[in-house]
Amino acid sequence: MSDLFDDPIPGQNAPEFTVSEISGEVKRTLEGTFGRIRVRGEVGRVFKARSGHLYYDIKDDRSVLACTTWKGQISGLSVVPEEGLEVVVTGRLTAFGAQSKYNMNVDEVAVAGQGALMALLEKRKKQLEAEGLFAPERKKPLPYLPHIIGVVTSPSGAVIRDILHRLRDRFPRKVLVWPVAVQGKTCAPEVARAIEGFNRLTPGGALPRPDLIIVARGGGSIEDLWGFNEEIVARAAAASQIPLISAVGHETDTTLIDFVSDRRAPTPTAAAELAVPVRLELMAWAENQGARLTRAAGQAVQLRRQRLNDLARALPKPDTLLETPRQRLDRISDRLPGALISGVQRRRVHLSETAASLRPATLRQLVEGRRNRLQNLSSRLSLRPIQREMAAQKDALARLAQRLDAAQAARIDRQRQSLAASGRQLEILSYKATLGRGYAVVRAGGDVVTTRAAAAAAAGPLQVEFADGTLDVTREAAQTGAATAPDKPSGGDRGDQGSLF
Repeated sequence: MSDLFDDPIPGQNAPEFTVSEISGEVKRTLEGTFGRIRVRGEVGRVFKARSGHLYYDIKDDRSVLACTTWKGQISGLSVVPEEGLEVVVTGRLTAFGAQSKYNMNVDEVAVAGQGALMALLEKRKKQLEAEGLFAPERKKPLPYLPHIIGVVTSPSGAVIRDILHRLRDRFPRKVLVWPVAVQGKTCAPEVARAIEGFNRLTPGGALPRPDLIIVARGGGSIEDLWGFNEEIVARAAAASQIPLISAVGHETDTTLIDFVSDRRAPTPTAAAELAVPVRLELMAWAENQGARLTRAAGQAVQLRRQRLNDLARALPKPDTLLETPRQRLDRISDRLPGALISGVQRRRVHLSETAASLRPATLRQLVEGRRNRLQNLSSRLSLRPIQREMAAQKDALARLAQRLDAAQAARIDRQRQSLAASGRQLEILSYKATLGRGYAVVRAGGDVVTTRAAAAAAAGPLQVEFADGTLDVTREAAQTGAATAPDKPSGGDRGDQGSLF
């Protein structure tokens, strides 16, 4: 096939090359022209493949040079390239024809100085720290369970899907997404405007203001994340009245917004975990607290019931309190008839003695004087207050009598109910109820109950008790099929009852 390209097409003087030929010529030209060279620049993106080879970029303010250090060359490096480090690399320039790219195979790395981007980042960091934007006391606490979460990120990346998926798994919440560019020249102003825009929303409006803001982006090189190191973004995050979580890059990536935010998450997924709790854990905690509350209430009631029972046992019984007054009343009642008789006798003797010492005339004068005195006193006194007092006392006495009658009737009713309950219980426990269901009691020799056939055969006359009476049976009568007449039936007429056997 190479012969076809050896001769030019008629009418053209330029020779034709295959793709492999031109790639090989470019490779030979690069390697022959430059040979072994040294290049100074800042380390950009660093990536170590699973094969063990190390891929990274060397850049300045205008261009980027791709570099490769093979797995066997890494152990010979004095300095392992790190992102942002200014270095001088030594190696050979070559081309990779399969992708029409050229790169540098580096076998020696030396530190040349601090990278320009890292120096600028450190300068901004010190400036903002001096202004107090990194102070812990100015950071706001995150809401425990926000109703609305605002997310500042690219709507087409995997970050927003990770955040929404994690929120749905833990505790579904309403999410407002403010789309922004997450790298490039427009990244910083768009992120700053998004943070300010969320803060300007009216709480409870048509587009409600979020309770929490998440600024998120996936991992990348320092150049890709540089928009989040701009001063405008850091100051917008510091001025936010809404609590803010920064989730830019991976765990090893650090930007200025991480220092001024209220909380830094190592990944966007971790930001979603910081934003909301786990719903199932909250439900389990609530159930546990409810169970503890129920147990505590039950224990409190039980303790108070036990305390009440202890106090009740310490109190005397009502009958005990009334025993002494009852005894005193009985003694006074026994003494009362004799005291009345003795009093009447003493007064009768005193009356007789007084009557014997008085003459009729003197008695008449005395009665007349007392009558006059009584008339004088009656003219001075009014009987109405005494009558009113007597009427009031009579009403009080009537009320007390009614209460006494009611109490006595209630007591008699309680005793009657208790007696009826005891009678019902006695009937329930009595064996006669069992006799009514077809059973019988066999007695031998008086009141001895016989429960075995052998004992009944050895005994003399038997007495069988039924529900409605008793029947005397002898062994001879049992053998001939006859029985004696019933003895004192306990109820009903049994004259027509047949033979037991």
